[in-house]
Amino acid sequence: MKKRTALYPGTFDPITNGHVDIVKRVSRIFDRVIVAVAAGVHKAPLLDLERRFQLVKESLADLDGVEVVTFDGLLVDEFKARNVNVVIRGLRAVSDFEYELMIALMNRKLHPDFETVFLMPDERFIYLHSSLVKEIYRLGGSIECLVPGPVVNRLKEWKL
Repeated sequence: MKKRTALYPGTFDPITNGHVDIVKRVSRIFDRVIVAVAAGVHKAPLLDLERRFQLVKESLADLDGVEVVTFDGLLVDEFKARNVNVVIRGLRAVSDFEYELMIALMNRKLHPDFETVFLMPDERFIYLHSSLVKEIYRLGGSIECLVPGPVVNRLKEWKL
């Protein structure tokens, strides 16, 4: 039987409970999940790549069959290099779908075997977005109910 591997890319700046929910859902469907933390230099991230990688790894440590890696460059190149079957993208709203559809179609244009599967998070996380988490954090609000414990602990430790 062919082993099915999914790639779940993102900047994860920071990883949220919504991201964790998607990874849990994906890990029930696929044999192996590679969570790929993108350099995301076009987004001016709060956290550098190494810190985002560390937070994702710590936040997903209890999940079997989940590997965390970093990448820089085109997603389609990572897709080919990792020899995965499908890329996972989370959808919260119609606006996400429009953007993600455009990206999925462009990736398919660049590589005809590129497949994207869209998953919705649990309804508790529909509103959750890393940009909102960062804004709340920067303004001194509590993010404990929005992100995994390692994120809260490390942000306190790093004093960002």
